[in-house]
Amino acid sequence: MTLHLGQNSPLPASPEEAVLDYVPNPRPGRQYLVRFVSPEFTSLCPVTGQPDFAHLVIDYVPGDTIVESKSLKLFLGSFRNHAAFHEDCTVGIGERLAEEMKPEWLRIGGYWYPRGGIPIDVFWQTGAPPADLWLPDQGVPSYRGRG
Repeated sequence: MTLHLGQNSPLPASPEEAVLDYVPNPRPGRQYLVRFVSPEFTSLCPVTGQPDFAHLVIDYVPGDTIVESKSLKLFLGSFRNHAAFHEDCTVGIGERLAEEMKPEWLRIGGYWYPRGGIPIDVFWQTGAPPADLWLPDQGVPSYRGRG
C-alpha cells in the first residue's frame, strides 16, 4: 500500500520525516536495472547555509520490492532545507534505500556542482554488481566548467 501515489502529499520537512513507499516487484525472479536520475537535487551547506546542487543517479536491481517514484521524489525534495555535507547526503540516500527496500544491488552517484571552486563527486554501492547485469555508464561527465 502506498501513502503518496494518487494523494496530495506535501514536501516533508526533513529526510527523517519522509516516508518512502515500496510496492511489490512486478517482475520477481528477473534481473533488471532500475535507474532514477535527479538532475536538480539540492541541499544546504552545514557550515554556511548556502545551497548545494547535485546531479544524482540511483541504479538498483530490485529484490522483492521497488521504490514508488513519487515517494522517492518527495524524499529527495526533503533535502532542500537539510544541512549536510555532500558525502552524508549521497551515502545516506543510498543506505536508506538499501536498508528499507533490500534490493539485490544498489549504487548511487552524486555529481556535485562546485562550491569554492571544487566539484565533489561521491559514489557508493552495496557491493559488486550482479554477474551478467547490463549496467550502463551513469552518463555524467566530470565537471569541466564552461568549456
